[in-house]
Amino acid sequence: MSHDAQADNPADTTARPAVSPLEAAVEAAVEATVNAGDIARLADVGRAAVSNWRRRYEDFPQPVGGTASSPLFSLPEVEAWLRRNGKSFEVSQGDRVWQRLRASADDLRLGEVLGEVGAFLLYTLRDPDGWKRLSAAPDFAVGLPGAVAETTTDLPPRAGDATPVEPGLLRLVAGMAERNGVAGTFEFLCERYAEAHSRRLALTRPDVAALMTRLACAGARTVLDPACGMGTLLLDAAGAGGAGDEVRLLGQDANETVALLAALRLLLRGRDARVLPGDALRHDAFPLDRPMDGLGDALADAVVCDPPFNERAWGHEDLVGDPRWQYGMPPRGEPELAWVQHCLAHVRPGGLAAVLMPGAAASRRPGRRIRANLLRTGALRAVFTLAPGGPDLWLLRRPEPGERQPGAILVADAGDDPASVEAVWRAHLAKSELPRGGRTVRIIDILDDEVDVSPARHLSPRVDTRGFPAARERFLEAVAELADDVPDLEVLTGGAAGWDASWATVAEMARSGLVTIRHSTLRALPADASEGEASDGGVPDGGVPEGGVPVLTADDVAAGTAPSRRIPRAPGLVAVRPGDVVASAVTARVVAGEGAVLGPHLSLFRVDPDKVDPEFLAGFLRYAAGGGRPHLGSSRVEARRARVPQLPLAVQRTYGTAFRRLLALEDGLREAAAAGEALARLGVDGLIDGRLRPHG
Repeated sequence: MSHDAQADNPADTTARPAVSPLEAAVEAAVEATVNAGDIARLADVGRAAVSNWRRRYEDFPQPVGGTASSPLFSLPEVEAWLRRNGKSFEVSQGDRVWQRLRASADDLRLGEVLGEVGAFLLYTLRDPDGWKRLSAAPDFAVGLPGAVAETTTDLPPRAGDATPVEPGLLRLVAGMAERNGVAGTFEFLCERYAEAHSRRLALTRPDVAALMTRLACAGARTVLDPACGMGTLLLDAAGAGGAGDEVRLLGQDANETVALLAALRLLLRGRDARVLPGDALRHDAFPLDRPMDGLGDALADAVVCDPPFNERAWGHEDLVGDPRWQYGMPPRGEPELAWVQHCLAHVRPGGLAAVLMPGAAASRRPGRRIRANLLRTGALRAVFTLAPGGPDLWLLRRPEPGERQPGAILVADAGDDPASVEAVWRAHLAKSELPRGGRTVRIIDILDDEVDVSPARHLSPRVDTRGFPAARERFLEAVAELADDVPDLEVLTGGAAGWDASWATVAEMARSGLVTIRHSTLRALPADASEGEASDGGVPDGGVPEGGVPVLTADDVAAGTAPSRRIPRAPGLVAVRPGDVVASAVTARVVAGEGAVLGPHLSLFRVDPDKVDPEFLAGFLRYAAGGGRPHLGSSRVEARRARVPQLPLAVQRTYGTAFRRLLALEDGLREAAAAGEALARLGVDGLIDGRLRPHG
């Protein structure tokens, strides 16, 4: 969805209106269904929480349709269950309309019904007086198809008869449009449709769409998207050049229903748009030998495109000798290079084309001839990697006759921020110093046997070597702190006095009341466990976060960090107190903070502080964990069998202090190793990159 999607979706669609008699009648006629995502949205929880409800509560509504992986539930039954269990929820007017719409057609025809609803909204926008007169008639549905067809002749042609829409549903849609506007209403329904069909629809990410149109469409009066999908790029292109409604938007898509939805999204916003169905490679809706209506020629000022990737059946055999292949016949396995040349053929000389490409298209061997020709003619101006693993954004410019060809191409890696390449491109155009992450590469250096234009091939590792001094300081501090944790232990020729006098297992200590043992009631973290916030105060530190409780995991105990996860409160959880010893299969630690509960595969040992030192006990439990074996099929150490010498409390504390310092030494060694690895990596990368050099 484009950024404009939210702009036309007023906040009052989330308010729950009273159910009108008409709405109640429609609900009675067609029972709405919801999926897990819908339930999560209604109850304002995560999808995992809905899965937990299904497992935990026997009275949760049973599926009434859908599939095993994507079941559907009765909306009235879900509403009743939520009320019964005291869970807050609200069904907005928009959600009620969407559920009525979805229940009126099967999944495969849902897009067609949404298209008819959009055409109806376009009719009410263009002929509000006609709709007012028609809606007053009890049999308004009889004359509605003709009225809609008469006022929406600029919509893409549809094969076959229009899919009828239940009249009561249309009245609900009209009522929603009165409150939120026709564009906002249709945008809301399109968003819900895209969510329900996310696996079938390839939608361009909003931030990527905005970037593409900003780069390619500045000042453009005509913009073409030959694989427009639901119109995301065209919606952004309308305002990218500052011309607003004066921009003419042209689109095509192989999916007839999707092309209709794209046209409606544009026309309902009052845009000058023409979207046609059809495969642009095989059946070009804007052929080069035929002028565009009112434009004088068939060329656009800018072309933006997010084409389908890896489609082998793109028409290779049928398109041999096509005049669009000015840079070479695209190989059968390189359909993306066919789209690149299609876009270049439809942009006027000097115009830009922005095309999303799979990362492999920059280096695959079959496409090297076409890439070489794009470079030699100056058509390919920049390649930007927008995310690790792709996609890449190719920025192309159709050469003007007789102009001097550039000698270099711009490459850049956006890292985690796709918008960062815009600054690189602007600096490149201004011939100023490029921001980090971008580089110009001489074309002659690329024209080898591979013709590899992938940014990773030509950019140094993305390392900020300015952090080397700080990394060096952290490493030196970590090493210096190690000495403070080394205990001064006396070497004895024989055993310590009284050491062998009396030993007891932890189980025996528990029977005598010296230790209380508790095991976690959790076999695994709940599916709705969320990331917590670790603090610097040990294991664990801080209070209970709002809406949940911190849970101490085996990883937290091993690393000596605060709880990293939190879970919903539930009965039976084992709370942890300061001074408790928590043991996993591999280690044991004394807890410093409070407010957490015991996670899976952990055991708690709460000592009598007047008779047992917790650090002393933890030291022996760590030894048992390191040398013992857990039960077969279990990750819990057999700590009950650990043997502990029975010593006076004062002596225990001296040993406990030594155990604690040795554990801190182990932790410090790990930290120093991590800091040393980071320092070495920065140093090597900086020396290779030329941004670091030895002193002297």
